[in-house]
Amino acid sequence: MYDISKQYEKLKGRDDTVILGIESSCDETAAAVFSHGRILSNVIASQIDIHRRYGGVVPEIASRNHTLALPSVVDEALKTAGVTLGDVDAIGVTYGAGLIGALLVGVSAAKALAYAAAKPLIKVNHVEAHVCANYIEHPDLKPPFLALVASGGHTSIIEVSSYCCYRLVGSTGDDAIGEAFDKVARLLGLPYPGGPNIDRLGREGRAIIDFVKKKHTFTDGKLSYSGLKTAVVNYIHNLRQHGEEPVAADVCASFTAAAVDPLMEAVCAAVEKFGTETLVIAGGVASNSYLREKAAQAGKTHGFDVFMPSPIYCTDNAAMVAVRAAFSARESKDLAPLDLSPQSNLRIGGGI
Repeated sequence: MYDISKQYEKLKGRDDTVILGIESSCDETAAAVFSHGRILSNVIASQIDIHRRYGGVVPEIASRNHTLALPSVVDEALKTAGVTLGDVDAIGVTYGAGLIGALLVGVSAAKALAYAAAKPLIKVNHVEAHVCANYIEHPDLKPPFLALVASGGHTSIIEVSSYCCYRLVGSTGDDAIGEAFDKVARLLGLPYPGGPNIDRLGREGRAIIDFVKKKHTFTDGKLSYSGLKTAVVNYIHNLRQHGEEPVAADVCASFTAAAVDPLMEAVCAAVEKFGTETLVIAGGVASNSYLREKAAQAGKTHGFDVFMPSPIYCTDNAAMVAVRAAFSARESKDLAPLDLSPQSNLRIGGGI
């Protein structure tokens, strides 16, 4: 019978646990090993080339490719780290939020490994894991702080009061910022993924197009990107109806400024409201050069510290999952049974 509760209790308070992390929430199949405060391996099998031909992620194709890639990715992560499955103290897996079919592949694999090796299984919230990516390169970072998670599926301002305690204090009421980037990229005919291409072109352009007439504010903890997206759609369609093509670089620069500037205003307002001295940036859009520059400037202007992971840790990866699971193991939290089910709409703190 699978009963590892006593084994799990032995992990409490330890900083030397060996954690295998597994991530499959979207189109990246990833596994990593974390121990003694260091990432021993971080293996990512990307599906970008597969989904690029469709202009975005196709959920069923993503799930099939996770199934094909995951065994070899886990094997490579263990081999690179110089450990065996028997050396692992616990297995952490992303169980939400994300594409339900993709999550199911990772969760099923993690449950099988946990059962076969009689190891504790730890459930990991994908958004919380993104925040934890910052601990990898900034070991001196400690809660409490505010975090901005900006990605294809999330634009969230989160109060992090401890290593395992997260509370959502602000978010978009409609599209996530990364989703808006992808939609604008498709309008301009840019290849998937759209965010990096908009970033590249935006650096060559001028932010001279006024897409947003009304300033966004941190009203009731919510931002909106649907109006901005519609403004870009109308601008491009109006030009093309008159036989003109938009200057893609200027559209990218203007859209990026319109998306990021009010977001940073909202974040600065939240920092002031909560009286924190530290802001953490995370998620795929955190690799955007304009957002990184604006965040650094805001920190200098308003007098708070800003932490951001390297771009490799901004996108989906298993290193952040392993780190989040290590904190859960140390505090004896988030132990998962073998009937753990993935949750596509998992909220901060575990609610659905």
